[in-house]
Amino acid sequence: MDAQVNKPHRQSKKSKDKKKQHTGEKNPKAFAFSNPGKLARQAARSHDIREKRLHVPLVDRIPDEPPPRLVTIVGPPGVGKTTLMKSLIRRYAKETLSDPVGPITVVTSKKQRLTFVECPNELEAMVDIAKVADIVLLMIDGNYGFEMETMEFLNILAATGMPGNVFGILTHLDLFKKPQALKDAKKRLKHRLWSELYNGAHLFYLSGVLNGRYPDREIHNLSRFLSVMKNPRPLVWRNSHPYSVIDNYRDVTHPTKIEQNAKCDRTIELSGYLRGTNFSAQGQRVHIAGLGDFTIASMETLPDPCATPAMEQALAKATGKTGRRRLDEKDKKIYAPMADRSGLKITGDHIVITREKGFTFDKSAEGVERGEGEQLIIDLQGERRLLGQTDQGVKLFSTGQQITQIPEEEDTGRKTKRKARFAERGDSEDEADDLPDDEGFVSGEEDGASDVEESEFSEQKLGKLFRKKDDKVADEDVAFADSDSDLGSIISDEELSDEDEDDEDLGSDEDGAAVRWKDNMMERARRLHGKRRPYRAVDLARMMYDDSISPKEALQKWRGEEEEEEEEEDIEKDDDDDTFFKRTGNGLNEDLSEDRVIPRFDYEELAAKWSGEDAVESLRARFATANLLDEDGNDEEGDDDEMGGDDGDDEGDGAFEDLEAEDGAEGSDNEEPEAEPEATLEAEREKNARRKEELKLRFEEEDREGFANDKAVTRREGGEDEFGEDDWYEAQKAVLQKQQDINKAEFENLDESQRVSVEGFRAGKYAKIVIEGVPADFVTKFQPKMPIILGGLTPTEDRFGFVQVRIKRHRWHKKILKTGDPLIFSLGWRRFQSMPVYSISDSRTRNRMLKYTPEHMHCFGTFYGPLIAPNTGFVCFQSFSSSNPGFRISATGTVLSVDESTEIVKKLKLTGTPYKIFKNTAFIKDMFNSALEIAKFEGAAIKTVSGVRGQIKRALSKPDGHFRATFEDKILLSDIVFLRAWYPIKPHRFYSPVTNLIGWQKMRLTGEIRRAENIDTPQLKNSQYRKIERETRRFNPLRVPRALAAELPFKSQIIQTKPQKKETYMQKRAVVVRGEEKKARDLMQKLTTIRKDVVEKRRAKKEEKRVEYRKKVAEVEERMENKKKRENKAYWEREGKKRGPSDMGGGGGKRRK
Repeated sequence: MDAQVNKPHRQSKKSKDKKKQHTGEKNPKAFAFSNPGKLARQAARSHDIREKRLHVPLVDRIPDEPPPRLVTIVGPPGVGKTTLMKSLIRRYAKETLSDPVGPITVVTSKKQRLTFVECPNELEAMVDIAKVADIVLLMIDGNYGFEMETMEFLNILAATGMPGNVFGILTHLDLFKKPQALKDAKKRLKHRLWSELYNGAHLFYLSGVLNGRYPDREIHNLSRFLSVMKNPRPLVWRNSHPYSVIDNYRDVTHPTKIEQNAKCDRTIELSGYLRGTNFSAQGQRVHIAGLGDFTIASMETLPDPCATPAMEQALAKATGKTGRRRLDEKDKKIYAPMADRSGLKITGDHIVITREKGFTFDKSAEGVERGEGEQLIIDLQGERRLLGQTDQGVKLFSTGQQITQIPEEEDTGRKTKRKARFAERGDSEDEADDLPDDEGFVSGEEDGASDVEESEFSEQKLGKLFRKKDDKVADEDVAFADSDSDLGSIISDEELSDEDEDDEDLGSDEDGAAVRWKDNMMERARRLHGKRRPYRAVDLARMMYDDSISPKEALQKWRGEEEEEEEEEDIEKDDDDDTFFKRTGNGLNEDLSEDRVIPRFDYEELAAKWSGEDAVESLRARFATANLLDEDGNDEEGDDDEMGGDDGDDEGDGAFEDLEAEDGAEGSDNEEPEAEPEATLEAEREKNARRKEELKLRFEEEDREGFANDKAVTRREGGEDEFGEDDWYEAQKAVLQKQQDINKAEFENLDESQRVSVEGFRAGKYAKIVIEGVPADFVTKFQPKMPIILGGLTPTEDRFGFVQVRIKRHRWHKKILKTGDPLIFSLGWRRFQSMPVYSISDSRTRNRMLKYTPEHMHCFGTFYGPLIAPNTGFVCFQSFSSSNPGFRISATGTVLSVDESTEIVKKLKLTGTPYKIFKNTAFIKDMFNSALEIAKFEGAAIKTVSGVRGQIKRALSKPDGHFRATFEDKILLSDIVFLRAWYPIKPHRFYSPVTNLIGWQKMRLTGEIRRAENIDTPQLKNSQYRKIERETRRFNPLRVPRALAAELPFKSQIIQTKPQKKETYMQKRAVVVRGEEKKARDLMQKLTTIRKDVVEKRRAKKEEKRVEYRKKVAEVEERMENKKKRENKAYWEREGKKRGPSDMGGGGGKRRK
């Protein structure tokens, strides 16, 4: 029986909605966003973060051992700046400074240091500090709010370059009694700071003062935040200029000059960390803010006075020497030369030592531990003896013996003057040849020690100087030196063995060794320094700029060519003075040939040689870009030329030598000559293809950074992605980094002296800078609180000319600025006063002068000053005086261009009147004074007040200054004719640097001088206002010709009534008042008079009542005003008290405003 087949059941709806099996993929419903607005904000924020880093890449010039970061503490007086500096120094250095003055450097971590500077309440100091500050601590009185100094400093930062780290610090928060009031004040001040800086700017809170410092927990939070700070994006100005913040200075002027003239120019030494770019080794021009422009006389790097632990460890590891533990271990953590630190204070050219217990010591006390300073003071307070002289004798050195008596002169030693003897020095002594005779040479150990102190802390950058002996590679026959300076001290194994034998012999007899070591000194020196390594690039670099030797001698020394032995023997034998002078060269022709700029050649022979294609092709292969296809034959040939192809005989201007002959000879030895096949079509095509490929490679090499080569096209099409999604940005960063690595590798191969001469003094070093010609007032008026900023100048910035800027009056400055008024500019490193001329672009055709700056828009400004690169920001002031109660920043702007000439014009209107009119021609007077002036304006357009245009034709012969002009219509005698012209304006060449460190007075306006001298303003007759009297003009009636009037239509016809000769009836009759009419008129006149009298009496009575009412109203208003003043005074006495100066130390009292 077949199986029964039934109709299948209908699929239920539940089975359709059954859950599918989990496939492992994410469930979109589970990961859907619930807040669309939040997601949009997150996406926008991530996009902003990604776009913020897409700036134009800048070269990272921060060295491996960077200079300390400059932390400036800025704020109005009485806000707690000194207390904050004391607290931070106590936190980092565990030391309390009673008077923290000047830059103070502390070590905060293994590789980081901070330099704290308190900015005084002087606008000049605020301007200078804003240009160099890395981190700004903006102190704000939380109980008072933002003050004028704070807002001025923020605007100066915005104009000159805002550093990436600006933090606000609220103080005096302990004066708030209610927590809610404190919370509201914090919120209000935080949002106000955000509006000035950016949303999310950090704001720290310091509640009160304990034991003269802020609470440790709050200072700890602030110090931790400062220590972990990252380097922000460098500012363009600091990244392209060298500068230094001076932390100590010393007057090194000769005392005799000061005794002769107390006002003579001084020579000072400035010390500080170098920042920014490298200082030039010679002739670096600098500007000292508040002092002027100078040229560095000499510069020298010093040991780092506040080295980081990482640098000390690297030096110890490289040298194999561990630094001795000193008693003053805290010196490694803090460096404050100008501050009163533990009784020691360096102020200018003298040192002040203070001690609470005085300087009375018990000299006879034994077993008392005294410091070096105490012992020095005890010795100085003793009897008037020589330093180091005691009863037992004189002790010259700490490790030497005391000398009790002078030994009698014995018959030992040299009795006659030493005569000069010359020895041949090696390559390493070439540099020492230029030294004067009285200058000694330092041993290798001392050289190494000095280089260690000046080198960087990284072990890789220490170079070959500190390389250990185990790392040196030496052969049996050839010995290599550790560095170029040590090359001359290489001795062969045989010489070493000979010296060892001599040492053994000398060791047996010490007395004999003391004399025998001088034997054969010349022979030893010759054996020691006789061997030379020719063709060294280091020696060539030294000899190229050596003026004391001729080019021939430099080439001989570089090649290692020895002079004739007969001359050397003569030099050793002769002791006469004549041996100091000898002839260098074979003849006069040779000397002349060395000094010639253009060498002598046989030009006919050269033309014949290089006329062939083969010779030109062989010469082309010697260029760097000739071989771009990586062919084997050409590579080998190029390598031969680079390694050993140069021969010493082709130097100078001798006979021309065929450089290709040697290569051809070598090739002929290796290869057999073959018959050259005939050029076929395939060979020609192959040659053209190779040439195209070479041109293509050359084009790509020149267009490496462009987008025209195939690699860039492929990258844009998506075929190749070398740098990720941000191709251009990453490519530019890679190019900069590659160039920086190349420079670093090249400079590491040079020794320290050559590196300084080529690269300059690097940033991060602590250097001593000597400045000559400084005014004496700088020393006498020196104030440690005022910062000294030394900024390097580029060659362009040392020139002066007209600078065109885009300037805008600051919105908080009360008055608009006037053209020609002196203005103080802070531009670059300089602060100077100049007289700008304001202008605006007039239809993009000319710069029209403005008498005043616009209210709320930018304009152009032109002034005379130093030439600064475009896009440099500046800020302007009318006065630096603190007596000015308003906002002192007058204007801000940026530099547009620099030029020696200007094109600013001023509108000039010349007016005249016609005195003769002939139809469209008129004679004009009172516009010019002479025919010469008219000749300059022939053809110029003129115009009348009524709008009739005309043109100047020619000057008239007889009335001087009159001219003939034509107009487009007939003008009237009453018309005024004017000429609209443009007059060129030249700004005044006025430049006055602000030298506030030696005393400076700004140029005053004429009104200020009159006000100070109490001089009345002169009233000019033409400048006074007078009443304008205009005559009534009478116009002639309209005259219509009869012919035209006859043709007019009826409605437009002119109807003129002829005057009658006889009087009419109305003119003849007379009005006579009679009877009742006369009585009525008289009555009405009397009634009107009575009414006027009543109204006048009523008005007078009402005025009396009004006077009484006004008195009552005035009394009520006076009572209300007095009540309001009392309530206001009571409120401020109760709520607005400021804390007075505390007895526990800290900042000064708060000033009242």
